[in-house]
Amino acid sequence: MKPVLFLVGALALATPHFAKAASLRAGAAESDITPKLFPVNMPGGFNANMATNAHDPLHARALVLDNGKTRLAMVVVDTLSGSPEAYDEARAIAAAKTGIATNRMLISATHAHSAVRSNTKEGPAPEVAYRKVFIDGIADAIIRAHAALQPASVGFAAHPLPDEVFNRRWYLKPGKMPLNPFGKLDAVKMNPGRSPDVLDRPAAPTDPDITVISLQNKKRRPLALFANYSLHYVGATPRGQVSADYYGEFSRLMPWRLNADKDFVAMMSNGTSGDINNIPFNVIRPPREPFEQIRIVARKAADTAWTAQQKIRTHLSDVPLEMIEREIELDYRHPSAKEIADAQSILAEKDKDKIAAFPRLSQAYASRTLAAAKNPKSLTVKLHAIRIGDLGICAIPFETLVEIGLDLKKRSPFPQTMVIGLANGRHGYLPTPEQHKLGGYETWLGTCHVAEDSSVIITRHLLEMLNDLKSRR
Repeated sequence: MKPVLFLVGALALATPHFAKAASLRAGAAESDITPKLFPVNMPGGFNANMATNAHDPLHARALVLDNGKTRLAMVVVDTLSGSPEAYDEARAIAAAKTGIATNRMLISATHAHSAVRSNTKEGPAPEVAYRKVFIDGIADAIIRAHAALQPASVGFAAHPLPDEVFNRRWYLKPGKMPLNPFGKLDAVKMNPGRSPDVLDRPAAPTDPDITVISLQNKKRRPLALFANYSLHYVGATPRGQVSADYYGEFSRLMPWRLNADKDFVAMMSNGTSGDINNIPFNVIRPPREPFEQIRIVARKAADTAWTAQQKIRTHLSDVPLEMIEREIELDYRHPSAKEIADAQSILAEKDKDKIAAFPRLSQAYASRTLAAAKNPKSLTVKLHAIRIGDLGICAIPFETLVEIGLDLKKRSPFPQTMVIGLANGRHGYLPTPEQHKLGGYETWLGTCHVAEDSSVIITRHLLEMLNDLKSRR
């Protein structure tokens, strides 16, 4: 187990909780963003997945912090990814009402596969109408969290929950690897099943920690809790129903774990979970009813978050609070002339028997290959780094593979670091160069849109930003 880290300074240990006038203020709020009209598509797969109603509500949850020098918002939204354009519209609305600068608003997605598209402008009326619900809900959560600002203190800690995270990229036994959609053999496979005759070993580790930021009011009562866990999602929701997955259940349970008041808000953000899921590949679980596994994971995550929160020896009110936003350019990947020709050939084939003999997903990735050929040279992405006392926070707009998050935590100048994925939008998967060499779903052209060295570039920028924040007084 990693050593426990506390947000504690020598002065804090020698003084009462609110001995000085509190400089930190915090406010939290949640807004219901459940679709009002149905049916709507729940994206995340290769085929339409229509919902006719909601099993449980979707929310936008916001935390606003202000220490008199810096004011910022951290928002977690129950959505698959969240459109950067829709996020920017929500930021503009909230900024006009609160005065919080748009570059001081971090918005991240939970990555629930049972949520709804966020930026449909043309098409089915229920999905077009949902865009306004989504944008207005995010803005409303920020506005109301800002209105709820009050004297507060903050602490943070982490505790592991290793038994609900599993790396989904596996080496297989000789002769067991199927062809990928491009007709080639990868070294590893995503979600390879559970047969011991097929499985060899996982291709990478996991990050077991649930990290929490705990806010208390001046009466030392729980005000909000912002958590982070590197778990893709749980799934197995009731068919045809919108759901917030385990993220929503976690938020519902945490007030009970902390004996909190009715205005308390808890939120679970997604970490670096691009290659992590909730499937124990070398174990056969008993069958579960729909939503049962979500409840199991949410309960265990809430218990672990409670344990982490109990480790916090002292909540502090006088802490540095800083945030940096940086936009960087990354190169898009483009197919070669041969890859374009192969894709055109696959899509031109009319013989049903030949099509049936294609490797799985060949036609889908042929279409993606031709789409990638039309990409511009580069892509602008938005990174965030935040300092709250001795906690560093990184935000990455990709489905980020776990080794990237572990590396950032190891090399961060802060005693403890939280890495949030799917933040400020989603631009596909982000593997390391080493994982690119192994192939597999997360590295395929059409799944990963940016150049193979992109994770190295992003890591370098984020470490620069963290070191900048650390050096400020």
